[in-house]
Amino acid sequence: MNEDAPIGVFDSGLGGLTVVKELIHHLPNERIIYFGDTARVPYGTKSADTIIRYSREIVKALLEEKVKMIVVACNTASSLALEVLKKEFDLPILGVIEPGARKAVAVTRNQRIGIIATSSTIKSGKYAQKIVQLNNAIKVEAQACPLFVPLVEEGWFDHSVTFQVAEQYLVNMKKKKVDTLILGCTHYPLLKNVLHNVMGPRVQLVDSAQEVALQVKDELAKNHLLRTRLKPGQHTFIVTDEPLQFQRLALRFLGGGVKNVRRHVYV
Repeated sequence: MNEDAPIGVFDSGLGGLTVVKELIHHLPNERIIYFGDTARVPYGTKSADTIIRYSREIVKALLEEKVKMIVVACNTASSLALEVLKKEFDLPILGVIEPGARKAVAVTRNQRIGIIATSSTIKSGKYAQKIVQLNNAIKVEAQACPLFVPLVEEGWFDHSVTFQVAEQYLVNMKKKKVDTLILGCTHYPLLKNVLHNVMGPRVQLVDSAQEVALQVKDELAKNHLLRTRLKPGQHTFIVTDEPLQFQRLALRFLGGGVKNVRRHVYV
């Protein structure tokens, strides 16, 4: 590996672009190769064995691109496949769960943390496990929010329907008086306005994407792999379904045009 090699980032679809956005902000000189498994999304309702198999296939595809590090930007894959990937592949691999959990533990004031995520992520219990490992006095509340992903991809970030759905999902969080809410799916940062309105201004929202970007920066520095060229890196986007559809939706996540998109076909 060399410092000029790209960072590989993968997700089940589009949500991981929130991680890419933070990486570009914090590491503007780095090159990023993003792999969105858009043909097989969503991961949140699939079995652990399936998620592990998909994740292996994607890591192998990214290794062909000569990446120097891989970020598992999917909360579901981080929950179910990360430890397997770390054992099987010889390069730094980071997930999104530990950085988010650490931030939540650091900022909670009343020791009550809420987690919202896909069904598979909630079922895995990995966020709660990590939080309790860090501080076993903290009370954790978890809620699956499966409708948030399609609402985000529809672009309904501030729609009245989204607000109503959020009100239903978050009733228990409010009853339990959580003061910190982990956005345990990479789509959810696009719903921050709705979530702030529902939970109120005193509740801290933890966006794992920001925390992951900072951890990537630390890991690259530790391994002497930070790209030192003083010009912005060129990014590549790989998808497993229609590239034009990806380009259209990616605007909502990155706020700008997406170039260099190509399709990966599984053999």
